[in-house]
Amino acid sequence: MQLRALTLAMATLTASTLFASLPAHAATPMATTAAAAAAAAVDHKAVATHYAALVHANYADTLAAAKDLQATIAAFIAAPSAEGLNKARKAWLDAREFYGQTEAFRFYGGPIDDANGPEGQINAWPLDEAYVDFVTGKPKAGMVNNPKFKITKAALTKANERGGEENISAGWHAIEFLLWGQDVSEAGPGQRSFEDYVKGKGENAERRAQYLSTATELLVDDLSAMVKAWEPNAKNYRARFEKGGKESVRKIIVGLGSLSRGELSGERMEVALNSQDQEDEHSCFSDNTHRDVVTNAKGIQNVWLGQYQKRDGSQLEGPGVRDLVAAKNPALAEKTTAQIAGSVSGAEAIPAPFDRAIFKGSAGRPAVEKTIASLVEQSKLLVESASAVGIAKLTLVEP
Repeated sequence: MQLRALTLAMATLTASTLFASLPAHAATPMATTAAAAAAAAVDHKAVATHYAALVHANYADTLAAAKDLQATIAAFIAAPSAEGLNKARKAWLDAREFYGQTEAFRFYGGPIDDANGPEGQINAWPLDEAYVDFVTGKPKAGMVNNPKFKITKAALTKANERGGEENISAGWHAIEFLLWGQDVSEAGPGQRSFEDYVKGKGENAERRAQYLSTATELLVDDLSAMVKAWEPNAKNYRARFEKGGKESVRKIIVGLGSLSRGELSGERMEVALNSQDQEDEHSCFSDNTHRDVVTNAKGIQNVWLGQYQKRDGSQLEGPGVRDLVAAKNPALAEKTTAQIAGSVSGAEAIPAPFDRAIFKGSAGRPAVEKTIASLVEQSKLLVESASAVGIAKLTLVEP
């Protein structure tokens, strides 16, 4: 979704879990002094450099998972079956776990969403199903069923958001729709049959398979470009970002604050909560929206702490924004860390499916409301944190 920018003034915030790994008795004056000294050694350059490594690792994991999705889809298309379709769906869900965390790298004009960035082609939503394929009551709808539409990567790129921002032809959610189909159930996700891909049974089955394959290839291409932009030891965006010092840290916090308030709590949660319409949930075809919320919140926490658990299970750790803030205002750092952790916990408590949790009177609605409130509060603390490290103004997105 496109968001409008709003320049917000600053305050002062909190960032560090310096003592999170210590037992209560360990927080002695000596330990506190040592921790403060360690935090003081962190500077803007160190935070920007480690952030770049974290971004690259997260995008690399997403790309690897997307390539697994591509291979699984290729196998399914070659021999359509219920089992093959379920494997493709699982691969999509697995890949989304990594991509969701990358959303914290947006909103400051980086490679993903600068003037030429592919974000709208990768993750745009909501999607008008009838723009892509048949829907209830419209068996001939969509580009899949239009023989005049030539299915190529260039054509999908050109068609994306053409004539309206819900005319989504590519990316995660086009693939999602092609795997699950239209969600017409109150209790679960879409129930597309594998026979939609069987020649002689599904109308335009071969074109549907070609569309699914082409959209997946385009997604892999776009993610590959993100990995390349953040590769180490190259003449690319990362090289410039690592030299950016305080300006790069400003961008980092813009990303965290904008995702917290404008996008996640606003566009992705408040809009759906107010409309109570499943069409306003992020991953409506697969009913994966509850996990989208968790991974987005986790992505914010990753950057704040300077930590990321890689796909191979190893842990990437280094100086995060928290440490920079802790050197100036330890109490603010600790408060923000706790708030962000609370948002992640709140997101994890939202029951699936999300489109049921948003209804008034539902058992899940209080969890959604609590998470929104926590995200709004953490955005305020992030603004204060920016002020604490000498950044006077942020340009954040507003819902």
